[in-house]
Amino acid sequence: MSEKKETVYIKGDRNVEVKEREIRLGDVVSLECANSAMAAKLKCLKLMTIPEQGEHRAVVSVLRLIACIHEHYPNVDVQNMGETDLIITVENQKTPGGVAEALKVAAVVLITFAGSAFSIMAFNNDVSTTKLFSQVYELVTGSKSNGFTILEVTYCVGLIIGILVFFNHFGKKRFSVDPTPMEVEMRLYENDIATTVTETYARKGQEKDVDQTGHTGVSGN
Repeated sequence: MSEKKETVYIKGDRNVEVKEREIRLGDVVSLECANSAMAAKLKCLKLMTIPEQGEHRAVVSVLRLIACIHEHYPNVDVQNMGETDLIITVENQKTPGGVAEALKVAAVVLITFAGSAFSIMAFNNDVSTTKLFSQVYELVTGSKSNGFTILEVTYCVGLIIGILVFFNHFGKKRFSVDPTPMEVEMRLYENDIATTVTETYARKGQEKDVDQTGHTGVSGN
């Protein structure tokens, strides 16, 4: 009767942040195995070390993770349930002080406010909103508009309400459980960045992968 073959399931996200430059298998993937003792040992396996000098990021193929497991447990069946390439980034532990953080927030708010206001004014000027409101007011009331009528007021209020409803966000309050358009755009941007980083490392031959013999290469690289 042949010995029962253990199966290990691993799942890694595309972007992984770590705090230490010496990276263990359990730092970058979730791992499940019926043999709890084996699972605990696998999580402690050293995968690689990101050097102090140079980039604080590395792109690792899932094949390297599988090869690392097979070096210690050759008969284990590894099933990958996650990404095929992992971008591992060493998290910067230095955080800016309160004043620096407040200045950054103030600068972003000011730039966003000025940019949004300019865009709205440019659009209104392009479509002659003021002239249109004046004509509508004169058509309905029969008198000349002074530029500050019920039409302008309701337009401003409606603009604010429309922006809040569209972005589904005001301060810390959400109007629904759906992701906001800004969050969707940020996720798309992050996906584009991850794809570019992965392809760039692969083209430069800097992706951490197994060699043609199936080994992970020199330990620590």
